[in-house]
Amino acid sequence: MTDLMPAIFFGHGNPMNAISKNVYSEGWTSIGKSVPRPKAVLSVSAHWYIQSCSVTANLAPRTIHDFGGFPRELYNMKYPAPGSPELARRIKGLLAPLSVNLDESWGLDHGTWSVLTHVFPEADIPVVQLSIDMTKSPMFHYQVGNKLAALREEGILVIGSGNLVHNLSAYAWGESGIHPFDWALRFETKVRELLLKGEDSQIIDYERLGPDAMLSVPTPEHYLPLLYVLGLRRKDDKVSFPVQGVDGGSVSMLAVQIG
Repeated sequence: MTDLMPAIFFGHGNPMNAISKNVYSEGWTSIGKSVPRPKAVLSVSAHWYIQSCSVTANLAPRTIHDFGGFPRELYNMKYPAPGSPELARRIKGLLAPLSVNLDESWGLDHGTWSVLTHVFPEADIPVVQLSIDMTKSPMFHYQVGNKLAALREEGILVIGSGNLVHNLSAYAWGESGIHPFDWALRFETKVRELLLKGEDSQIIDYERLGPDAMLSVPTPEHYLPLLYVLGLRRKDDKVSFPVQGVDGGSVSMLAVQIG
């Protein structure tokens, strides 16, 4: 019998975390050692935010370096995990009658590989990415998670990769020891409380959480992956926060594990 897999939202933060040894990357490594080994990984990354619902269906997805201004060492990073056209077709079937494109042009962007290089460093587990359709409402993304819930019973680890708080306009680039902004802490604390209480509707309708929400989520793409993971939750699932912290004052590195 296949273990029921957890579902995990990762705050991925700065791409340099891919090649850094810090409290965040060490936390990701610990997660990889604690969860059952999955048959495959489905990742919903903030960095595949397009006007359609698509899933990668290539056998060997490329490592995408979708950022600029970082050291050459980061651009030399490869995460040569195989893909899984079979899983892509399974996802397409689960989401029917929603139109889902089987995409062979995308690969693994840094929202996915910067985390997985620590979680599963051998890169020997198939990885598939599902896009975030920017034309849809937050409720749509939560409902897509609902439809994918069966994957947890099939040995598939579903992850979301973004940041609960993600305001780069306020981010302290190149500075260390920056205290989190009050509004960032308040919003993260509020969402954590709602997660523990099972108040999904308020998390989905996050714009109603006030000015702190508007500062913490000025654009939705880094927040929405949380809703996919939340949609996979069962009534008796435990919620935990295996990685915590706020980077640069305005980027929450919180990880949320369901189950």
